[in-house]
Amino acid sequence: MKSNFFKTIIVTLLLFVAAPSVFAHALWIETKATGTKGKQQEISVYFGEFSDNDITKADKWFSDLKDFTLVVISPSKKEIKLKSTALENKYQAFFTPEEDGVYTVIMQHTVKDVYGTMKLDYNSSANVVVGNKSAGNEATANHNKIAVFAENASSLTKNTKVTAVATYNAAVAKEQKVKVIAPNGWEKELWTNENGEFSFTPIWAGNYMVEFSQTEKASGEHNGKNYTEIWKMATYQLTVK
Repeated sequence: MKSNFFKTIIVTLLLFVAAPSVFAHALWIETKATGTKGKQQEISVYFGEFSDNDITKADKWFSDLKDFTLVVISPSKKEIKLKSTALENKYQAFFTPEEDGVYTVIMQHTVKDVYGTMKLDYNSSANVVVGNKSAGNEATANHNKIAVFAENASSLTKNTKVTAVATYNAAVAKEQKVKVIAPNGWEKELWTNENGEFSFTPIWAGNYMVEFSQTEKASGEHNGKNYTEIWKMATYQLTVK
């Protein structure tokens, strides 16, 4: 009896230790902040640790993570579903802008397997500005349940304050923690205000990543396994010149 008891304790502890390492990684989108009408725009989806430049090779992604959905919302609200191709360390897709305005690129995936007692939900987005029209430049263009958005995503410069908004379940995420990661791995935790907004001043040029996560206390069954929590993460690319 004692032997079985200790085995159970050990297995439980291993699950608690292993689970954070499974879902601590993030999925994120990288693309140029500006595009050209009639010219292909490349979209890349990565999995790993952005802050450490730790990229997981595409054939090593866990569970069914590779089955993510990737959609582009045009300025006129047209939805374009993209097909991605696995390369060595990322998935790659393309779309061709046909109108001026702001395109919203959206990735979403709920992982097939339950880890411990947690269901994992990955979300990512980026904005691409084409021409000089502002159509589509709004947070509501992103229909993911958890997201981050910045109105001036294509015109960010170092040493100038950046303001963005976090949303959750179709509402602004008030007084919630977000993480900003700089191109060199520097990271800082910030809190949103009553309007869901947060600000920071970038001092380096390059790609920044914003991570915003929430854990819901919810129980149910997912693919034959019980869960008691739903972990949701959103990532959002910001390019600073």
